Amino acid sequence: MFSSLSNKVLVDTYFNAVKLELDEDFIKLLEEEIDRRGIQLDTVERMA
Repeated sequence: MFSSLSNKVLVDTYFNAVKLELDEDFIKLLEEEIDRRGIQLDTVERMA
């Protein structure tokens, strides 16, 4: 579903969705794609 997004766009979308308190199911889908790609969110947060 999100395979056409770059890692940066995916992570930015995730953080914005959490910040804006969007639908939990949408956030869960983003988290699943982030996990599938092996992206470590705690590492990304420190880089931001």
